Amino acid sequence: MKTLVNPIRPMVSYVANIVLIMTLTVSLALPAYAQEKLWNEINAKITILYQQGQILKAVNIAKEALKVAVETFGTDHPSVAISLNNLAELYRDQGKYTKAEPLYKQALAIDEKALGKDHTDFARDLNNLAALYYSQGKYAEAEPICKRVLAIREKALGPEHPDVATSLNNLAELYSAQGKYNEAEHLFRQALAIHEKALGKVNPSVASDINNLAALYHDQGKYAEAEPLYKWALAIYEKALGPDHPNVALVLEHMAKLYKKIGKKKEAKRIKKTCKKNP
Repeated sequence: MKTLVNPIRPMVSYVANIVLIMTLTVSLALPAYAQEKLWNEINAKITILYQQGQILKAVNIAKEALKVAVETFGTDHPSVAISLNNLAELYRDQGKYTKAEPLYKQALAIDEKALGKDHTDFARDLNNLAALYYSQGKYAEAEPICKRVLAIREKALGPEHPDVATSLNNLAELYSAQGKYNEAEHLFRQALAIHEKALGKVNPSVASDINNLAALYHDQGKYAEAEPLYKWALAIYEKALGPDHPNVALVLEHMAKLYKKIGKKKEAKRIKKTCKKNP
C-alpha cells in the first residue's frame, strides 16, 4: 500500500535516441557553459521519459547524460553524482539492484569527498541507497542508513523541515514492514505534525502522511481507525490535486479493500466503479 519515499534530483529524459547521439556528438565541441546547459536539458528530458514509463529509453539516455557530466564537470563533481543517482534509480525501478547499488555507492563517495558527510546532498545519496535495500526487503541494512539520513537533515535543516518529515516517514515504513507498528505510528504522527505546520493542512504531503497512517492501521486490522483517515486523506487529495489525480485513485483502492474486508460490499463496489470511471 505504501512505498518508501525516495526523493532525488530531477531525473533525465530524451526525445529519441538518434537525436541524443547527434546532440552529444556536437556537444564535445561546445564550451563548458553550453555543455552544462545541454546536461540540464538532458536531465529534464529524462524526467519526461520516466514519467511516461519509457524506462528503457530513459536508461540509455541517462548513460549518455553521465558521460556528458563527466566530460563537462570532471569525475569527482557533485553533478556526476546526480547523474549516477539518476541512472541507479532507473535500474532500481526495473529491479536491477546489482546494477544500481555500485552506482549509488559511487555517488556517495563523490559527494562525501566534495561536500562532506553533513551535507544534505550526501544525505540524499544515503536515502537512495536505503531505498534500494528497502526495495529488496533488506530492512536491517536500510534502517541504520535511514537513521543517519534523519540525523543529518535534522542537524542541517532543523527538526521541523519537510525533508525531516520525509525521513521520519521512511523510517516509519521500515518499522511497519518489520511489524514494529508502535514505533512506526509514532514516527508517522511526527511527520504529519511537521508537514501540517510547514505546508498547511490542505497539502498533498499531509494527505500522504494521513494515508500512511491509515494504511498502518489497515495492516493491523484496525479498520475503525483506518477508515476516517482514508476519508481525510481523500478529501485533501481531491481538493489539492483534483478528483482525477492518481493519488485519489490510490486512496479509493485502499478504501475499497477495507470495505470488502469489513463486509461493506456495496461501498466497495461503488468505489471500484468510481475508479473505473476515472482511470
